[in-house]
Amino acid sequence: MEKKEKESFVEELSERLKKAQATFVVDYQGLNVESINRVRKELRQSHVDFRVVKNRLLKIASQATGTEAIKDHLVGPCAIAITYEDVVAPAKILVEQAKKVEKLKIKVGQMGGRVMDLETIKRLAELPGREVLLAKALSVMQAVPSSFVRALNGVILNLLNVLKAIENQKRVSRTEDN
Repeated sequence: MEKKEKESFVEELSERLKKAQATFVVDYQGLNVESINRVRKELRQSHVDFRVVKNRLLKIASQATGTEAIKDHLVGPCAIAITYEDVVAPAKILVEQAKKVEKLKIKVGQMGGRVMDLETIKRLAELPGREVLLAKALSVMQAVPSSFVRALNGVILNLLNVLKAIENQKRVSRTEDN
């Protein structure tokens, strides 16, 4: 690349890294084109960018972003997965692909400027996906108002039962008086 192209590339990558929710760095050395394309395709389906980038350019682009936290781990051949939404999906895909493809090694990740080691990334991959977590949160949020309405409804029904009992008692006492 020429200097202008590199500057443009670094600027664009820096903007992507600023928007990123999380980034993951993998060692792709020894992978064939078919394996890299398979990983790239799976990640793309989850709206994750996967790029092979020179470490020097990535270090420059990561300045003033959360990804700067992992710059010390950018050694040897690196590819970066950048996610803008769901942080669990790329972790799941990368962990699964690393099991299938022996030469794919997850080096490190970052989320919110905090470094994640391989064990942390594996634990992250065990979490349910974003959609499942949102569905659970929604069901919990719906449960509170529903329970409140049921409780209010129970109070009103109890009051109605008491009033009905009083009415029946007065009716019985009137018929006894006559």
